Amino acid sequence: MRIIDHVISGHSAGDGGRTSDVFDPNNGTVQAQLRLGTQADLDAAMAAALAAQPAWAATNPQRRARVMFAFKTLVEQNMDELAHLLSSEHGKVIADSKGDIQRGLEVIEFACGIPHVLKGEYTQGAGPGIDVYSMRQPLGVVAGITPFNFPAMIPMWMFGVAIACGNAFILKPSERDPSVPVRLAELMREAGLPDGVLQVVHGDKEMVDAILDHPEIRAVSFVGSSDIAHYVYRRGVEAGKRVQAMGGAKNHGIVMPDADLDQVVNDLAGAAFGSAGERCMALPVVVPVGEATAIALREKLIPAIDALRVGVSTDADAHYGPVVTAAHKAKIESYIQMGVDEGAELVVDGRGFTLQGHEQGFFVGPTLFDRVTPQMRSYQEEIFGPVLQMVRAESFEDALRLPSDHQYGNGVAIFTRNGHAAREFAARVNVGMVGINVPIPVPVAYHSFGGWKRSAFGDTNQHGMEGVKFFTKVKTVTQRWPDGGATGDSAFVIPTMG
Repeated sequence: MRIIDHVISGHSAGDGGRTSDVFDPNNGTVQAQLRLGTQADLDAAMAAALAAQPAWAATNPQRRARVMFAFKTLVEQNMDELAHLLSSEHGKVIADSKGDIQRGLEVIEFACGIPHVLKGEYTQGAGPGIDVYSMRQPLGVVAGITPFNFPAMIPMWMFGVAIACGNAFILKPSERDPSVPVRLAELMREAGLPDGVLQVVHGDKEMVDAILDHPEIRAVSFVGSSDIAHYVYRRGVEAGKRVQAMGGAKNHGIVMPDADLDQVVNDLAGAAFGSAGERCMALPVVVPVGEATAIALREKLIPAIDALRVGVSTDADAHYGPVVTAAHKAKIESYIQMGVDEGAELVVDGRGFTLQGHEQGFFVGPTLFDRVTPQMRSYQEEIFGPVLQMVRAESFEDALRLPSDHQYGNGVAIFTRNGHAAREFAARVNVGMVGINVPIPVPVAYHSFGGWKRSAFGDTNQHGMEGVKFFTKVKTVTQRWPDGGATGDSAFVIPTMG
């Protein structure tokens, strides 16, 4: 049985007695054992990080950027290997795994420009003979706790910016699909990153709590469910850390009467069912405005859903593969039953889906509900599976209220040809990321990613300049060089620059 260990000071490490199963979702078998870390493992990683970070921070930004350039090249050269490794543990199809990796690489590309974005501000002559300047300095040792659904992208979102800024980084990836984060750390070392600057420690709640409580970890970035995000945020802040904690989502797609329904259906098929719905930026709720729109949309959606191909991760013709674990499959199917019990109309039922030769795989067929209402618990909560719910709205104002009033506020989309309606919607909707005829509005790497309400705790977004701000602190210097003209007067009042 393959054993997956920590990466500490550039080498495999770990001697803890507890392990966790890593499955192949395509056939339900255990393919590896993950060694779960202890406080001693974290302490060893922290010792190496604390030793390595000062010299790395003193390395000039251009040389740090060169490591990022080399890492980007290595990831591209190993793309096929990484994608197959990712798919074997997560279940998403190979093309989707490559997209996962590529979106992470886009943040690495942003980090390659770190010499420019770290430049401070300077004012000459702010007062008589006085200049003022500011600089951004790394925090020290920081950490990231990442989810199972993007085991390449989200770690790179975090460690790319943090390390480029001069920090050392402790990564605690999901225990469900940990091999790609380990491989990324190996490639960073191959790219020239000094040992100790990037560490990978595995674990469950015990390791999460150890990270949150460790006094030398200055900041924690987290992505996961909202309940855990709230817990991480509260505990981390109480320990005096800077924390950004991204939570769950229930993204809505508003379909106006003038929308191109063929394009909407095509977009919905990918956004709702791609990666088996295991995306925080999936589109699991569609809101047609007006009864005629709802009827027409439903008529087009059913054959499109029937045409979806569910297959193993390596099936090039499959639209999506299995979900990550048997427990998650059971959870999704329980939500489908909940929707039925609540009175929603189950139009397409994905329960009981099996694939010949892979009967023990964790597959869930595409599911469509109609006549879902905001009062239903299955609407209020995140399902995180290949389930699309239709909530009919009578007017634009009704449609606007649905995502605005929902507990989650990660992403939302509107489909329309009407520029005024799109502009009004984008300005008024109470959601952090908006797509206009774009079903999955994940911003490009040089902007930033972040939701509102229970989708995010903390006031700083992921990557882009927001990421640079999160992983650095500003120091401002006010300087004057004596010229021998002192009068001897003491400053007993607050100095001014007048």
